[in-house]
Amino acid sequence: MNQDQLKQMVGEAARDEVLKLPAGQILGVGTGSTANCFIDALAAYKDHFSGTVSSSNATTERLLKHGFKVLDPNDVLSLPAYVDGADEIDPAGHMIKGGGGALTREKIIASMAKQFICICDSSKQVSVLGNFALPVEIIPLAQGVVTRELEKMGGKVTLRAAKSTRADLQQTNSEPFVTDNGAWILDVAGLKISDPIKMESHINQIAGVITVGLFAKEKANILLVSNASGVQRLTF
Repeated sequence: MNQDQLKQMVGEAARDEVLKLPAGQILGVGTGSTANCFIDALAAYKDHFSGTVSSSNATTERLLKHGFKVLDPNDVLSLPAYVDGADEIDPAGHMIKGGGGALTREKIIASMAKQFICICDSSKQVSVLGNFALPVEIIPLAQGVVTRELEKMGGKVTLRAAKSTRADLQQTNSEPFVTDNGAWILDVAGLKISDPIKMESHINQIAGVITVGLFAKEKANILLVSNASGVQRLTF
């Protein structure tokens, strides 16, 4: 079973999970390839929800294409659930997110939700966070300041390039990747994150940081994780 099939499987499991919610509520929806599988699986049941709140322009486009109603987060008080993937998740439900560049909006929508339903395949489960480079969204003016502070923490810092993949982050001749917020992303490799809550707080306090892709305060409540034998449901 390939990774696309694992994503589709867990997307369908997430669909079944959210359909347990009472009809007529508003659902938070994340960003990325696994979230896309969830959106596609849920499309036939869009009328179960009165609307959605999206974490990125790309997700908004996909939701609208399927006929979902997309609401402004400022017009929504709370959400029963937020469904999104993760780049890494540890045994406590702490996550690294932001490989797709939507970390700030994802964290905002997650903070509005009563529960975070994380969906991923088993390759994303780790004992300690940090093998996946940690994304940090920054104000462009602060690149030098933030880079130096992250290097003091032992990280190897790379400015994410436009249209780059995780394999070619060492590009130096491309324009920077620009987020939906008009910001840049620094990817920080070489960190072993034994205390995610402490590190999240520390990095968020660096001047010029918009947010860090550590989801420790807004951690997963439910994990739906797929492997060759099926989908497992874990709670934190």
